Formats: sequence, structure tokens, C-alpha cells
Amino acid sequence: MVEASQEIGTVDVLELCDRVLAQRCLILASNRGPVEHHMTPDGRTEARRGSGSVVTAFSSLSQSAEFTWVANAMGEGDRLVSRGEAKSGQPANQNETPNMRLKSPLPGHKINLRYVVTPRRMYHKFYNVLCNPLLWFLQHYMWNPPYSPNVDASIHDAWETGYIPVNQAFANAIIAEVKENQLPPIVLGHDYHLYLTPEMVRNEVPEAIIQHYIHIPWPSPRYWQMIPGYITRQICSALCATDLLGFQTPQDRRSFLDTVEEFLPDSDVDHKDMSVVRQGHRTRVKVYPLSINVEEVRKIASSPRAIEYETKLAPLCQTSTIMRIDRAEPNKNIVRGFKAFELLLTRHPDLVGKVNFLAFLVPSRTHIRQYQRYMDEIQQVINQINNNFGNEEWKPVHAFIENNYTQAIAGMKLYDALLVNTLIEGMNLVAKEGPVVNTKDGVLVLSESSGVHNQLSGASLSVSPTDIEGTMNALYEAITMAPEARKQRASQLASAVLREDITHWLNSQLQDVAELL
Repeated sequence: MVEASQEIGTVDVLELCDRVLAQRCLILASNRGPVEHHMTPDGRTEARRGSGSVVTAFSSLSQSAEFTWVANAMGEGDRLVSRGEAKSGQPANQNETPNMRLKSPLPGHKINLRYVVTPRRMYHKFYNVLCNPLLWFLQHYMWNPPYSPNVDASIHDAWETGYIPVNQAFANAIIAEVKENQLPPIVLGHDYHLYLTPEMVRNEVPEAIIQHYIHIPWPSPRYWQMIPGYITRQICSALCATDLLGFQTPQDRRSFLDTVEEFLPDSDVDHKDMSVVRQGHRTRVKVYPLSINVEEVRKIASSPRAIEYETKLAPLCQTSTIMRIDRAEPNKNIVRGFKAFELLLTRHPDLVGKVNFLAFLVPSRTHIRQYQRYMDEIQQVINQINNNFGNEEWKPVHAFIENNYTQAIAGMKLYDALLVNTLIEGMNLVAKEGPVVNTKDGVLVLSESSGVHNQLSGASLSVSPTDIEGTMNALYEAITMAPEARKQRASQLASAVLREDITHWLNSQLQDVAELL
């Protein structure tokens, strides 16, 4: 039944996409693209699938519909290819015009590529000064306001000579793509990297249907006041040039409407209709919770490589196994999760030797000082637990610090309790992947501030992310829960994910776009 419903959903999306593309050309824009060209030792380029949530979300559509994907050139290989290389594996022609449209070289791809090439210094200011340390930290409530941030001349400069020109370069690439098509465009922009692009495109292509989707949280107006007001006003103004603006959760949508009301007093904000009218243009503000490709995740879980990892991991699992899978980022709240486990072993000494913790942690943004420091804290708490409770025959915590998605998926099959105690985040896909591959009726312990809580709270054990005592109690409840209760919760979780999978996410957006045709 699952496979049949998945197939029907996919057909609906493709039919809807065909109907939309018969009237409009589709242009997708994101910081990272679906194809990254890496340099080989002999000076040639090798095409590989790009990484990131946007690439994963649109992977199925990339193989079934023809559209153009505009993305930053992430390395020298992308830069060379954008200057006119006909296909991967051939030397580049240095004299060709950059940012030209290319056919994706990946097998199965029907899409075109257009790389945005900007000076490295400009991209550094855009990404490493403005996007990550400023916008990402602001929107995840990750600052300690008495001490950070300190908005100095480098931030103002990065906005003017990094963020604005990179967004303009994206707009120019999109406009160039529009001029090469005979149909008017649908422009789908993504995330905090490209907040200004919608207005830049609107000014030159007023007939465009523009949607922008924001993958990370949107904080309250009071938090936006932590940065210079002209930046916030410019962001809000640009986003109000869209026709559709998508968020992960209803809370994020409400916060955006409040922010527009605070920073753009000339706008008409309708909290009932969830829309903004500004300068005669109406923006509909929607909620589209990102999801997973269930079929693909299950396929990976049953692959020979995953089964091999599962065989190696199984002996590490004791009577009960607690698990987490995260990027090693401060907002994932990893240290508090380990402290809750440490408290569990302290309060319930009978569990020593019977319950263990498997953690699959992907190193992230290791060049940023805060991330380096947080990884050090993670290592310290793991060593502390293992030294205090472990012995020569048993180690309570096993940490796998590497980027190995297949191994993590294999591990998900084995947990009794999956801990997702994140602080503020857009969406947590681990909480959706676990329930559809787990074989032990595992229980989900879920943070109330996680973006996925709205969808899965009914079948999970909810915790406050800072409540170590409450998290410890929830972990104890999870591993001691009666089998029938575990089974019922596991079934509800899997059903919820299947009901609103990646096909549902795509279909919801395409339907809203189709209504504007």
C-alpha cells in the first residue's frame, strides 16, 4: 500500500509540473546546486551530485522535469565549467562567457545548470561574514546578546560589497535565463542566502511568478532589532516582492508577519489571510514543512552496504539503545543530550551495562571558532561519561564522528529511543527518517522547539530542550515503555511521515503556484 500511494503521489506531482511548465519556464535558485564539479589530479573536472537539503528535496524533480537551476560556483571546477566546458572530463575553454547555461552531466538529470561566478573575496564576505555568522546565528537565536554579536564596519562592508552584489549576480543570471526562454518565468528561490534576489528580479521581470522558501527559523521582531534596521528593512522589503513565501512552521510565518508589521509600516499585514500587501503587490505567506523521500531512505537502509554497517553496529547495542544523528552544531543541543544520558545512569545505576548511547555526528563548519569549541565540549562530555561509567568490557557512549549517511541510516534501524533535543531549527529530517526505517518500535524523544514538533508531537515524547532532568525522564520512559505502547507510537510516527512526505511538500507548492497562473 505504501509503495502504491507513493507512486500515485509522484504521478500527481509530475502531471501538475507538466501543466505548470506548459505555460511557464521554471528557474530554481539556491546557494548550492545539484551538481558540483571537482578537479581531478590531471586537471580535468569530475561531476558529482551536490549536497544539502535543497538538492535532496528536488532530486526526484531533477530527473523528471526540465528546468534551470541557478547556483553559486562552489569551487574551481564549477568556475571552469561555467566558462564554457562542454561536458565534464574535458578541459575548459577559458575564453567563453561565464554563467552560460549548461546541461547537467549527471545520469538521469533533465535539468540545465547556470553557475553564478563572483570574485572569491566577494563570496567570502557574502558567506563567511554575513550569511553564516550573522543571519544564520540570528535566525537560530544562537547569540549571547550581552557579548555577541558586535556589528562593526566589517559587517556593514560585507552587506554592501558581499551580500548585495552576490544577490544581484543571482538576479542577473535569472534574468539572463528568462531572456533565453520564450515563456514567462516561475522563479523558486531558497533560503537566507538569497533574501534580496526576489525584489531584484521583480524590478526587471514584473510578470514573473516568484516564490521563495526559507529553510531556517524566522525569529521575532525584537530579535531582528539586534542588527542594523536598514538590513532588516531591506530583507523584508525584498521578500515582500514574492508572490508566495514559504516557511517550515506556523510560528515562523507568524514571526515574519510581525516583523514586516514592525519594520515596514507602509505594508498592510493580514494575520487572518496570512498575506502582506505592499505597494499594490500581494504576498501570500504559506507553511510547507520539508520532508523526506521515504522510498529512497528505505532503499538505502536495505542496501548491502547499510546491512554491512548494521551487522557491525548490532554488537554495540545492549538491552536498550539510545541514538542521535546530527551535524555537530551548537543548535543541535548535543552536550545537553549527553548530560541527560549521564544523569540517567546516575539516577538508575541498574541500567549501567544495559543501556548505551550511539551518536553519529557529522563535523560542521570546522573553520568557525564557535563550532570548534562546541566539538571540544562534545568530546569532553563523552570522555567524562565513558570514564565514569565504563570499564574494560563496556563503554556507554560510542561516537562516530564522520560524514557517513549510509552508516547513520543503518544505525537508525537499531534504536530503542531516538533523541532529537535540538534548540531552534527549521526542520529536523532525522526525526522523520528514523521512524520509517527503525525495526524495534523505537520511541522518539523530541524537542518542543524543533521544527518537526508540530507534525510529530502526538506520537513522540516531548521535552524542553534546556530541561536536562525532563530529558532524562523522557529517555527513561522511552526505554521502559510497554511493547504495545511503543508499537502504537511507532506506527503513528511512520504514518505521519508517509502522509506528508517529500512528494506532498512539492505538490503543495506546485498547487499554490498553479493557482497564480
